[in-house]
Amino acid sequence: MTSQVPTPSRVALVTGATSGIGAEAARRLHHDGFAVLLSGRCGERGEALARELDSDSACFAPADLTRDGEPERLLAHAVDRFGRVDVVVNNAASDHTGELLHVPAAEIRATFEINTFAAIAVLQAAGRAMRESGGSIINVTSRLATVGVATMGVYSASKGAMKALTAAAAVELAPYNIRVNAVAPGMTRTPLYEEWLASHEDPETVARTVADGIPLGRPATPQDVANAIAFLASPSADYITGITLPVDGGYTAQ
Repeated sequence: MTSQVPTPSRVALVTGATSGIGAEAARRLHHDGFAVLLSGRCGERGEALARELDSDSACFAPADLTRDGEPERLLAHAVDRFGRVDVVVNNAASDHTGELLHVPAAEIRATFEINTFAAIAVLQAAGRAMRESGGSIINVTSRLATVGVATMGVYSASKGAMKALTAAAAVELAPYNIRVNAVAPGMTRTPLYEEWLASHEDPETVARTVADGIPLGRPATPQDVANAIAFLASPSADYITGITLPVDGGYTAQ
């Protein structure tokens, strides 16, 4: 058993916390006073982020959420280390692009395994851990759960399932005082986005085209999305449940 530190006032678990949106969400929640259990597949980045935050109020637990029992183990780890869990940021996911008519079945299954099935398992484990004390579950979906973009159909479907589940889970878990919401980022300047830009012959032109398609004229930053997550995790959102909050600069409002 892990030695338990003094129980903090609030505890958050963030999955997919080793880069991008997950890492910024962990930083923001820690800044807001949460003890944070970071989870992800990259141990080097996860341990580095835990050291950056605070060894007493942040720790890293490597996890492959597609493995049976892994979400339950993570929630148990949070309770064992910090005494409770109040917020779960259900962020771990993988990207996928491909012409819809030619996507191999194995790729479809792999995308749904992490983006949908593992995310559902995390939500279930979080709900069971929060039944006595209440809490907040925040799913990270996508603008693509709402709008269609060519070559993104499988990814869109995996995130659309989580958008639908967010509303249903909010109703079912409300008697336990568990709030379930989602944030839906638009194009966000994560390392994956930067790699995608760099893969083009003229990254600057592609970047301008992306920005021109967003009413606010720029992609989101991971901090923009983390700010929305922090709001939904805060007491200011105590009467908000079942929503999907777009963080897309007005993209889906068009």
